Amino acid sequence: MIEIENLNFGYRKNRMVLQDVNLHLGKGLIHGLLGKNGVGKTTLLRLIAGLSFPDGGSVRIGRFTPTDRKVAFLSDMFFLPEEFPEIRLRIDRYAKINSVFYPAFSNEDFRTYLREFEIDDIKQRMDKLSYGTRKKVLIAFGLACHCSLMLLDEPTNGLDIPSKTQFRRVMLKAVDENSCVVISTHQVRDLHNLIDSIVILDHNNILLNADSRTITDRLYFGLGDGSEQEGDVLYSEQGLEGQYVVRVNRDHQESNLDIELLFNAALTDRQRIMELFPKDKNTVI
Repeated sequence: MIEIENLNFGYRKNRMVLQDVNLHLGKGLIHGLLGKNGVGKTTLLRLIAGLSFPDGGSVRIGRFTPTDRKVAFLSDMFFLPEEFPEIRLRIDRYAKINSVFYPAFSNEDFRTYLREFEIDDIKQRMDKLSYGTRKKVLIAFGLACHCSLMLLDEPTNGLDIPSKTQFRRVMLKAVDENSCVVISTHQVRDLHNLIDSIVILDHNNILLNADSRTITDRLYFGLGDGSEQEGDVLYSEQGLEGQYVVRVNRDHQESNLDIELLFNAALTDRQRIMELFPKDKNTVI
């Protein structure tokens, strides 16, 4: 679905944001794009959406090059930026005006997703809504477009805790085997139990790209018992129940993926992460 080869991009010649990036992401999955603020997550999404032009390398979405801005591509791709302009329209008018650009849009599904977000009055003006509620309207609209590619930049920013739970529930219901969803965030806990694969962006490049099963096959997440081999622990932190560790999973022990621990481990021990998840295998199908 998404094929990025040797991608370079910089806002100034002496400051590269992305350098020699290679990344392949497949359909039927929700991919989490993680990284610190300012690391280039938004830039990468804009390159995938065709809103920014690479300085080198290529971006392909199926048979399309995003920067060609072909109608067939644009009508099958939805991009929700973190910040969006004020929309002085009622919810129903916004949907009516913009849905013409998306042939697969379903007004029935739009209303269903709005109800999931506890938004019942579609006559409300969007500029009168809170930031979080406006964002939920746009997420519901994007899902109702049934695009093959959906890009969400920090979608949980501005959402309260109940709304984040609603977001996870709605996304899990809406995504199918024909869609590819990329969610960018620096709030890694917000993607718990939602994403199928994880991409970590750091130091101008992809530090990690792997599906959840591969990660838990190679790494163990849980309480340490003091028996860990020297050098196997990539990261540890004190919790209420004891010392939580991320270690090499030599004994193939089952554990639940902890995204926050993984993120901290990746930034703490970059070298071990690159050894365990080689870049030549930066593909999630």
